[in-house]
Amino acid sequence: MSGTRADGSGAARPARGRDHNRDHSNGQGNGLRRGQFALAMILLAQYLLGLAVNLFVTIPDSHPGARPDEYFSGVTRSVGWAITGGGMWLALHAIVGLLVTVIAIWLAVLAVKEHRTRTLTILGAVFVLAAGFNGGSFLNYNQDFSSLLMGGLWALALACYLITVFAGREAVKHPKSRQYVM
Repeated sequence: MSGTRADGSGAARPARGRDHNRDHSNGQGNGLRRGQFALAMILLAQYLLGLAVNLFVTIPDSHPGARPDEYFSGVTRSVGWAITGGGMWLALHAIVGLLVTVIAIWLAVLAVKEHRTRTLTILGAVFVLAAGFNGGSFLNYNQDFSSLLMGGLWALALACYLITVFAGREAVKHPKSRQYVM
């Protein structure tokens, strides 16, 4: 009497073995999701550091790397100066910015390798890099527009990582197929 219950109700029996409504990723992607969440929290800390820099730090017109002839060498010198001679808030903001950049790139590589939340994770990394370039621009040229762009790109990066963490929970690759369920 396949398909009927012992009580004769005729209701279908639940499938034995695996529950097909559960996430069967066996932990795959948990490290990625944790990393994305951790990066979102670090980005929030970076935002607070940026507020402190905005309120309590004045970038001098003349410092190593200021107004360079070539952008990238100027950024290298400016960030070095920010860490070693720019004061506590600016040094912390620069160090955390470098840490965020490394983590964002690492997460993008991990997302590509695991075939999970690739688009948003890569986009988040691009926004982090663009925010970093605008931070470097702000150090080099002291233009408020660079600071505005840095903050806007920070917000876009944070949104990407939060979406991957919270909305991405439903994006599970079934172990026996190449399809993703959103």
